[in-house]
Amino acid sequence: MKTLNYSDLPLGGFAGLKEKRMVTDERIFGPHKHPKAFNGLGNFVYLADANFLPHGETGMHPHREIDVISVMVEGRISHAGSLEHGQSIETGYSQVQRAGGEGFAHNEINPDSSENQMIQLWVLPDNPGEPAGYQVFEPETGKLQHIYGGSVSQTERFYSKTSIAVANLQADQSISHPGEAMAYLSKGYGTLNGESVERRTLFRVDNAIEFTASEDAQLIVIYPTQIAGE
Repeated sequence: MKTLNYSDLPLGGFAGLKEKRMVTDERIFGPHKHPKAFNGLGNFVYLADANFLPHGETGMHPHREIDVISVMVEGRISHAGSLEHGQSIETGYSQVQRAGGEGFAHNEINPDSSENQMIQLWVLPDNPGEPAGYQVFEPETGKLQHIYGGSVSQTERFYSKTSIAVANLQADQSISHPGEAMAYLSKGYGTLNGESVERRTLFRVDNAIEFTASEDAQLIVIYPTQIAGE
């Protein structure tokens, strides 16, 4: 198991937020990739752990041919833009935006007078030219909730050969996942594959993940999509 801690990387940011970029895949960032940051897995190419300043915002900006997944760790975000303008996501919620060939513009805003925490992930599309789309997932506590990826035939999530799942857990709750994966413990403490682990740590495993929370925790898992018949 390979690990990367939040403290291992320099603090950056832009506009109204500060962040550390834990995954900056060389396919996207090339020579600008920080040497300690991990490469992605499958079409997953980016993970940033961000704290928005009080009433901070990203500013309106566009995306095209990328899927943008935002997971709220603490606090809330008000979403503005060309997709579902006015939507709000709160602690534990996940927001998924598919840019496709159509593209979208958005601004994520902290409406509160205290800092929040949000994880943003990027996944390259399997196929170019898709229409833009938007989904929000309410947290399901105590389970590994699949929010992104799956076969083209299913309609619950945006299809992709790379999947993302989020576990919002209470103390002593456990989740498991078989096979190769990357995982980010965005909140809390616990035991992962027999080792004590702390928040804001990124993991890359070859075989399986077994995680038990010691307190309220959030674990994000990225893995190759399992599609029946393939």
